[in-house]
Amino acid sequence: MATQLRRYDVIEGQMDSLIEWFPSVIAVREKFGFKVEFMYADRENNQLVWAVSHQGDYDAAHEAYAASQERAAVFAGQPDRVSSMHASMVDTVIAPGAD
Repeated sequence: MATQLRRYDVIEGQMDSLIEWFPSVIAVREKFGFKVEFMYADRENNQLVWAVSHQGDYDAAHEAYAASQERAAVFAGQPDRVSSMHASMVDTVIAPGAD
């Protein structure tokens, strides 16, 4: 399984509207085989931090998702809420629920 950690620097005052809108993005990603592993709002630093995984070819699935009409529709007319994004592939060190 491949997992990508994504960190968004959120524009001041946009965190709540980003969080409210985000389930529509998750629904489209799921159609392409992605699973959101977790999402945290770091309000002190105005960041949204989340991880998304894919069981198959992550890059191919991401290309298909990024080029899809479904993704374009979800983003159509949406205001800028993120000033910058940091994304990197990560390895599991301690799995959720591990003691």
